Amino acid sequence: MVTDEEEALLASDAPEIGGCGGSALCHPGKRGHRLLLLGVMCLLGFGNYYCYDQPAALESEIIDVSGVTTAQFELLYALYSYPNVILSVFGGFLIDRVTGLRWGAVLFASIITVGHAIFAFGAQINSFLTMEIGRFVFGLGGENLAVVQNAYAVSWFKDKELNMAFGLQLSIARLGSTVNMLSSERAYFAGLKMGFTRPQSIGFSLWIGAAFCAMSLGAAFLLWHYDKRRTRLLKLPEHGSGEQVRVRDVKDFPLSLWLIFFICVAYYVSIFPFISLGTVFFQDKYDISSGEAHLVDSLVYLISLGGAFVFGIVVDKVGRNLLFVNIAIVFTIVSHGLLAFTFVTPYAGQILMGTAYSLLACALWPMVAMVMKEHQLGTAYGIMQAIQNLGLAVVAYAAGVLVDKSGYLLLECFFLAWLCLALFCGMVLYVVDSARGGNLNLSVAERDARKLAAEQKATISIDGIAPVLSDQKLSRPVDLMSSQDSNSSSVSGSTDDVRNRLLNRDAPVHG
Repeated sequence: MVTDEEEALLASDAPEIGGCGGSALCHPGKRGHRLLLLGVMCLLGFGNYYCYDQPAALESEIIDVSGVTTAQFELLYALYSYPNVILSVFGGFLIDRVTGLRWGAVLFASIITVGHAIFAFGAQINSFLTMEIGRFVFGLGGENLAVVQNAYAVSWFKDKELNMAFGLQLSIARLGSTVNMLSSERAYFAGLKMGFTRPQSIGFSLWIGAAFCAMSLGAAFLLWHYDKRRTRLLKLPEHGSGEQVRVRDVKDFPLSLWLIFFICVAYYVSIFPFISLGTVFFQDKYDISSGEAHLVDSLVYLISLGGAFVFGIVVDKVGRNLLFVNIAIVFTIVSHGLLAFTFVTPYAGQILMGTAYSLLACALWPMVAMVMKEHQLGTAYGIMQAIQNLGLAVVAYAAGVLVDKSGYLLLECFFLAWLCLALFCGMVLYVVDSARGGNLNLSVAERDARKLAAEQKATISIDGIAPVLSDQKLSRPVDLMSSQDSNSSSVSGSTDDVRNRLLNRDAPVHG
């Protein structure tokens, strides 16, 4: 029951909450507002994902106009990934210690906008070297922006629909990839119809991507404003306050975290390099048109549009993250096997791959937050992105060389070997996590029970007030405001704590 004093405190905050009387959309402590800001977080990564695969959508055109080999074309992906082998770690550390999430998002969104603009300009003047420089600059910001996006999601949704948040972010990000796959080549042909030369038409298509990057920059500024507002109204500590991450902390990262990193790189190197070469593969093997090949190639992203969001909700309700990760790896092995060794319609393999990819993404990335402290998440996600990009850089170039020299069958066997390594790491992670009493494969009910037991163990008396116990179970804590009339200056009965408790009381746990 809300007391008169509590009602007065809420009323006093109403003008600060946008003048909307604490409605669900304006109130930073309620689900409606969090979901609204989740939409902005999704837009933060949209431009990055739209532009990342623009070279794949225009593969034939870029190779023909620039006169490069497949291996040289794959350098456009390697040059994106190489700088992130180091910079993702540095960027995560920079976010944790220097810029914070807000300015980090603005900085890295600005970099991807400039980088893709250089890439588009290089295509327009038919300078492959300039295009390579643009992709390098674009890469300086792209993966670090993903680190910021992940850290934002954890900050706003930890213990509150985190898997769903990661799933929706992936869905919207892959919407960007899908829109790119379905529209970039059409924009190229539209440029030809408007009288542009072939290089100018490629540039025209790429400038559209630069506009989407600018939209992501706008989302970064919106997040800056609303995250600062949330911190002020809920009186939360600023990002980066409290415990500070140190470089030497990396050596103390648990084995389970490193196994998550290895699963990440071994899995994703079988997905993204394949998609970057998939259009030509489907044309050659299945004798289909360029338009249909683009559609088949984009199925992985199309399925993830809704699939990642749905699977995120399922994992939030069920738990068992590690089990879902291993299931997804097995499904992906089957999908690559179908594409490599059979002539079954390519739609079957791609649909299965898209389903598995959606499931893995929303189950794998939140596991980092389950094994790491929040003040180290930027660095942890940065290292994860760095290892992933090292793998992608090496594998992307190796994939191009394999296609040039040996064809696509050997390439598929190469991808299958990586997936088998991912599955092995997943099984080892299960053993390690179980032996150390971890919670990566617990159900939601088991995690809640463990959390409750930990809270009961950690509960101590404050100013002589003990927790109320009934039938040997922890009951609801005594209302300190009503029980401490004689000590209104106590910590638990302070005005700020009452306000914080009221503002957050409607925030659900696990959906």
